[in-house]
Amino acid sequence: MEGSNIYGVVLAGGKGTRMGNVEKPKQFMEIGDKPIIVHTIEKFVANTQFEKVLVLSPKQWIKHTQDLVRKYIPGSDHVVVIEGGSTRNETIMNAIAYIEKSGKLDADTIIVTHDSVRPFVTHRILEENIRYAKEFGACDTVIPATDTIVESKDHQLITSIPDRSTMYQGQTPQSFKAMHLRDLYESLSDTEKEILTDACKILVIKGEQVHLVEGEESNIKITYPYDMRVAEALLGGM
Repeated sequence: MEGSNIYGVVLAGGKGTRMGNVEKPKQFMEIGDKPIIVHTIEKFVANTQFEKVLVLSPKQWIKHTQDLVRKYIPGSDHVVVIEGGSTRNETIMNAIAYIEKSGKLDADTIIVTHDSVRPFVTHRILEENIRYAKEFGACDTVIPATDTIVESKDHQLITSIPDRSTMYQGQTPQSFKAMHLRDLYESLSDTEKEILTDACKILVIKGEQVHLVEGEESNIKITYPYDMRVAEALLGGM
């Protein structure tokens, strides 16, 4: 594992406001008697290619996250909990800064960034993200759109209905050569940064290629209360 220069980056900065009136972020809610985030971290720990698994957490939840890692994941010395940023991309930049401070950042360093609330990511998806990031510099995990996508610019009338055969739904991981991602991000204007929804858009804005990795229908993001029930059903079937 040493010297692999591949880092898992679990993004746990969300507050879970869409989950309704809950007192803790959604990544700490339990499915199958364990917090969601623990299931997610376990998937990364099981892959021996990761030199370290960095978990980015809101400042006030860092100790709680560290306690969960100690309790549920024995021998997890290479799992490090650090503070996230105010946005998803700033959080990723914090992870890259941590790698740089530890003297491990170079042109070949790979980061595999993943939502902490996608606990069903598979070994295959992680392996392909690592392989494609090495080969192409950037990749995004997606599944073909099953529903027709309708665009409405004013949120009242249909603006366009794109051809579904060319549409995909984004999942995570999104994986990158870390140094190149940081350099591109730092070259963006404030206006460009404001329109970012995820890290892949940094490359797309700059006209760079992002390779597709085939996701899984089961690689769901737990966002709403309904998703908790789906997650429990998925766990029961595994």
